Amino acid sequence: MNWNSAGSWQHQDGNQTTRLHFIDMLKKPIEIYVFVDPLCPECWSFEPYLKKLTVEYGRFFTIRPILSGQLTNLHKDKFEQPRKLKEIWEKTANRTGMCCDGDLWLENPIHFPKITSIAVKAAELQGKKAGKRFLRKIQELAFLEKKDISSERILLECARQLNLDIEEFKSDLYSHSAAKALQCDLKITKEMEVEYVPTMVFFNESDEEAGIKISGIYPYDIYVKVLKQMLQKEPLPARKPDLVDFLSQYEFVATKEVAVVYDWSLEKAEKELKKLQLKQLVEKVPVKFGCFWKYIK
Repeated sequence: MNWNSAGSWQHQDGNQTTRLHFIDMLKKPIEIYVFVDPLCPECWSFEPYLKKLTVEYGRFFTIRPILSGQLTNLHKDKFEQPRKLKEIWEKTANRTGMCCDGDLWLENPIHFPKITSIAVKAAELQGKKAGKRFLRKIQELAFLEKKDISSERILLECARQLNLDIEEFKSDLYSHSAAKALQCDLKITKEMEVEYVPTMVFFNESDEEAGIKISGIYPYDIYVKVLKQMLQKEPLPARKPDLVDFLSQYEFVATKEVAVVYDWSLEKAEKELKKLQLKQLVEKVPVKFGCFWKYIK
């Protein structure tokens, strides 16, 4: 099966100071499909690696999130094992350093996961960036705050916090367009034979062959190796931004995410973040497993 990613390239940020070939300034040659599910703790724990890849090599690729429906399509009886789900979430949190508060399943269980995925596609109708920000926000609400992200009230509040057009979002939430967009994602998932999330599929717009698929979470170097293979060159990673600039861009990040992006230990990351806290540039947000940091605008 051949896949092509034509039409998806974007101009580079005008502030990009890395010296690039002229062609790189016009378009990003790689597109990465990232197959996820909003309720998958493994997908949540994958966030630090995506951020690191974006910081170091984002000038070469765009990311297209695809909702796989892996949990959306679970039979209801799967969601009636709350203690089992709590155990899975909290084991993932302990292993990965990305908080997953499993008490959600005992205190505020999610019964209608499909509406969550439709809501992501409804947000995406207001732009790809809006869709990505909405996906991240509902993950935070579920994994950190134990919110039922299948509740219309929570979904609308999430949209408000992100300054989406609320009336448009509410209309789209129950529209054929959002449901069709989700079905498109599920079709892509099936056609690409994605059976596990997270999965990444790398495509090169100049190559007619099928992309390279990586299912599961691997050491970061593996993703860099695949990217370089697709580019057919050995680009150097971009210089990392100052920590405060990184925080201003992402606004709310885990200690783990900072540690991974900057190649620091958790202890070193916390120390650096506390320096910014003393300067009142960030606010520390303790969660059940570890800490997050909110940039103060």
